[in-house]
Amino acid sequence: MPNVTLTTLSKLKQTGEKITCLTAYDATFSQLVNEAGVEVILVGDSLGMVLQGNDSTLPVTVADMAYHTRAVKRGNSSALIMVDLPFMSYPNVDQALASSAQLMQAGAHMVKLEGAGWLAPIIKALVQNGVPVCAHLGLTPQAVNLLGGYKVQGRLDEQAQVILDDAKALEAAGASMLLLECVPSVLANAITEAVSVPVIGIGAGSGTDGQVLVVHDMLGLTRGHRQPRFVKNFMLDQQDVPGALRAYVEAVKKVEFPAAEHEF
Repeated sequence: MPNVTLTTLSKLKQTGEKITCLTAYDATFSQLVNEAGVEVILVGDSLGMVLQGNDSTLPVTVADMAYHTRAVKRGNSSALIMVDLPFMSYPNVDQALASSAQLMQAGAHMVKLEGAGWLAPIIKALVQNGVPVCAHLGLTPQAVNLLGGYKVQGRLDEQAQVILDDAKALEAAGASMLLLECVPSVLANAITEAVSVPVIGIGAGSGTDGQVLVVHDMLGLTRGHRQPRFVKNFMLDQQDVPGALRAYVEAVKKVEFPAAEHEF
């Protein structure tokens, strides 16, 4: 498969073909995800929970993210590598630039940061310095203590309007992609139609331009906490990991996943 770029993802949105994204944190899974045909690898700060055993993503550092990005890069052949900027690594433009420089030099093709409309000047500065950005809206795990837990966002009309307005503002600031987590499908659909950049969803229904899951979750390796509603275990009907990864890609492309039971 030729190298996936932002242009590739834009064309998929324009043609209506769904974009597939999975997390990977090492060279082995990076290679497996590539072989399955996944377009985007997310080196997520979720590694703080699934690899480090923390109860949130907050303890993850930029050094942690750079280490795992280098490992993923070694196993990557064609996917676009998107990397999370971890907690408090981008409170202002200067720190965002310094943190992003470390991740881009480690092998990232794009950084992802969580927040709302206040991110606009930071995104603008990153883009001006050659750093592609994905803006993460809705449930933002780094703000879990403010949100009072991992809860669906945008259920009320006023809240939904704020998220929609933020999505438009962050696209205008230069974001090349949006990620929506745990928002009602109606809101996710409205945002996907309102912006021209690709929109990736997790717990946001099937109307977004693509889907992402934590690879450990979709392989049934979730331990120590209840499986989120938006997760499907693709190992149940498969005999091996490569088969489960291919089944995920096929289900997303055919719009068979997420199904109604995975939506809010």
